[in-house]
Amino acid sequence: MIHIETSSGYWYPIIMLIAFIISWLIAYLIWRRGEKSYKKNTEEDDVFFAGNPPPQGELAHIKGNNLGWGFVEALDGFYNGMKRMHNGIINDYVGWFIGILAFVLIIIILWGGAI
Repeated sequence: MIHIETSSGYWYPIIMLIAFIISWLIAYLIWRRGEKSYKKNTEEDDVFFAGNPPPQGELAHIKGNNLGWGFVEALDGFYNGMKRMHNGIINDYVGWFIGILAFVLIIIILWGGAI
């Protein structure tokens, strides 16, 4: 069988091609079982906006914080605490990231693992 040797093992293009064709065939069969009564260019194409008519004009742009409102509202206590901890300066966030990463790497090295 034809194979390509790489630094991490062998790659069989024929097997990958067969796997791609089988995956495409499965996806096509699932797609064919889809809803047949769908009508293009009707209200079926409209975005679902929680059962309400979507806003028109300038109001049509929906901000991301509106889309996740329920999630943020449910975790309001957590987010309020996090907002008090953060000052918005990227240098502080990068510093914390580097510090925590260094701490984790030191723990890994002391534990006997190898990087």
